[in-house]
Amino acid sequence: MYVITGATGNTGKIIASTLLEAGKKVRIVSRGAEKAKELTARGAELFHGSTDDTELLKNAFDGATAVYAMLPMNMQAEDYTEFQMKHANAIAEALEYCKVKNVVTLSSQGAHLDVGSGIILGLHKMEKLFNKIEGLNTLHLRPCYFMENTLGMVGLIKESGIMGSPIKEDLSFPVIATKDIADYAAKRLLALDFEGNNYQDLLGARNVTYAEMAKVYGAAIGKPDLNYVEFPYEDFKSAFMGMGASENVADKMNEFLKRVNAGEIFIAERNEANTTPTTIEEFSKTFSYVYNL
Repeated sequence: MYVITGATGNTGKIIASTLLEAGKKVRIVSRGAEKAKELTARGAELFHGSTDDTELLKNAFDGATAVYAMLPMNMQAEDYTEFQMKHANAIAEALEYCKVKNVVTLSSQGAHLDVGSGIILGLHKMEKLFNKIEGLNTLHLRPCYFMENTLGMVGLIKESGIMGSPIKEDLSFPVIATKDIADYAAKRLLALDFEGNNYQDLLGARNVTYAEMAKVYGAAIGKPDLNYVEFPYEDFKSAFMGMGASENVADKMNEFLKRVNAGEIFIAERNEANTTPTTIEEFSKTFSYVYNL
């Protein structure tokens, strides 16, 4: 039996669906009962609540062969790392209490850093925490920058006719579609072919620059001259807080982006095993769909 946290999200929903299609018994942990109906209608058992609820997780994890564990986001958190660890600690306690043998986590590139990594510092701490649990086999997935992150720029394009962020215009870095993360996670959950503490980089199809993404996405939405503008960190902070983020989250995001620009996050070397199929050209169809909603 498998337990999927974040089961209505970009990765969890696909993972749960794949396991159900394979005839596996699946439990899902989700705060959104309405969103979970598609999965429960197919046989998934819903544990309605949050992953910081230790008792809920103990009930959900009871008898589980493997768990897919991810930490939720909270853009209004007063202390983002503390928020992450509240959930990580609850998951860890339930994993240990229920003597779960296998866990696949959604971590990140940059999780090797133990300080100054901003919004991903909690993922480093989560990895360390889970690795200490006796008898637990861990597989920490470390994907790169999500292609879906660029969807947050749709409003900026409509208002100002540009894409933009503090990431350097000419910085080449790996980007990945969350579908590819989910497909890989489901494959490894079905195989359960890992022992001890393991890490798997996932680097998308190729490295790209934001200037290249602007060109590809611009063509997809009928704006072939779409440009990318590199924003000062303070301007980005103000804009991000204007979108509802707390000051701590905005500062943590900038801390992360500074490490990206310094070349300290995406350090993994590309190989066949960590390269995934979806290209930005393929993802541009999704970008166009969202833009035209």
